[in-house]
Amino acid sequence: MDIDERPTVEHSLGMLSEAIAKATDDLRASRMTIETAREDIASRSTSIARDVVRDAEKVVGHLRETDESLRNVLRDLQERF
Repeated sequence: MDIDERPTVEHSLGMLSEAIAKATDDLRASRMTIETAREDIASRSTSIARDVVRDAEKVVGHLRETDESLRNVLRDLQERF
């Protein structure tokens, strides 16, 4: 990659900001759907496939990694000031 093709800090932070905004909306909508499903499952004593548990655990792991990476970015930015 040519030096002129590397993203600038401003560009990278802009892309990160946009990704966070989209993820915020997506996570909020997902949470509402998950909470509705939880209420339905609890009220009907419905069983759910183990795939849901496996996938939920995978998501939790990814969110933890994302949280840690975001904290690292914020720490690096704060060290600048």
